[in-house]
Amino acid sequence: MAEEPPTKKKCLGVDCENEASSLQCPKCLSLGIKDSFFCSQDCFKKNWATHKSMHKTETSIFDPRNLFVPKVVSKPDPDTGYYNPFPTFRFSGPLRPVYPLSPKREVPKSIPHPDYAEDGIPKAGRSLVRANKIEQLNAKEQDGMRKVCRLAREVLDIAAAALRPGITTDEIDEIVHKACIERNSYPSPLNYNHFPKSVCTSVNEVICHGIPDKRVLLDGDIVNLDVTLYHEGFHGDLNETYYIGDRAKADPDTVRVVEAARECLDKAIAMVKPGTLFRDFGNTIEAHAKSKDCSVIRTYVGHGINRIFHCPPNIPHYAKNKAVGECKPGMTFTIEPMIALGKYRDITWPDNWTSTTIDGKKTAQFEHTLLVTETGVEVLTARTPTSPGGPVAMPASS
Repeated sequence: MAEEPPTKKKCLGVDCENEASSLQCPKCLSLGIKDSFFCSQDCFKKNWATHKSMHKTETSIFDPRNLFVPKVVSKPDPDTGYYNPFPTFRFSGPLRPVYPLSPKREVPKSIPHPDYAEDGIPKAGRSLVRANKIEQLNAKEQDGMRKVCRLAREVLDIAAAALRPGITTDEIDEIVHKACIERNSYPSPLNYNHFPKSVCTSVNEVICHGIPDKRVLLDGDIVNLDVTLYHEGFHGDLNETYYIGDRAKADPDTVRVVEAARECLDKAIAMVKPGTLFRDFGNTIEAHAKSKDCSVIRTYVGHGINRIFHCPPNIPHYAKNKAVGECKPGMTFTIEPMIALGKYRDITWPDNWTSTTIDGKKTAQFEHTLLVTETGVEVLTARTPTSPGGPVAMPASS
């Protein structure tokens, strides 16, 4: 039976000013999330399309109750000690995890830690009271976001400069971890809902949340590096996809999907200004992706970010979505389209983090943290003149 809501609690419905009744979202109850009350069944149904997206950060890849490694593992190679921990899993593409993972990297106690650093469970923002109310930061808070995003850009650029055929994604994780500590920052992914590493490294068919391991990057691969820092109480989040070696830049399909993803983000950012509806970004992104004969991943969305790693609003990247709300000055959020060469559907490896395309075809992603200004947008994680990577022209056909 649902708990009675506290007196004079507001309904979670968007723009609903009614007091909440005892009606609580049953999915939230099953996840242990409190205070998700609505005023009526009709209001709950009306807001379901938006409200259900809040469950995604509590289920599937984000639910620590699911983070159990299967007992069936392949035998370690006698020469290297490496192994595939999921030998019976039906992978969608050629990529395989290479274990064992390196030990958890430590962050000095002198560096401020987010609330999930010790036990892996984020506390801030977990209650869904007024969950659809999007924070507008004041001038001081905006400066805090500018600083952490500038540091996050520095860390991403350092990691990107180290990319080459033969380096492992675990070595990239070590580089990111050390660069964060040098900037008196905590790497936000580390132990966030028990994610084991300091950066996400998503190779080829991996859409997002790839776990750094012992696999070496090969000439012809692409890899997305997703970096987030926590510094002086704020998170700054960005990612880019990079070509590994000359073979990647010479493959027309690889270049097509990477550059389509880059252009999709640029076109969405150009729309950001007060009054732009959150649902409209997806229309622009999907139209451009389709023009490049690519698809848009639907499972994962852009998100609000400030003192909380993931918070409202949600920013879907596909057309005809039902996201509620509009841009207002002081809001900070990410747009991070994931674009695929093949089908948009995804599957998740047994590690409950690594998400790949269902057909094993390559996918690419780009992300910026954005601040809505009075007249438009400030890209807080913008590239600098010395940032590695950047657009690549489509190779000439033979």
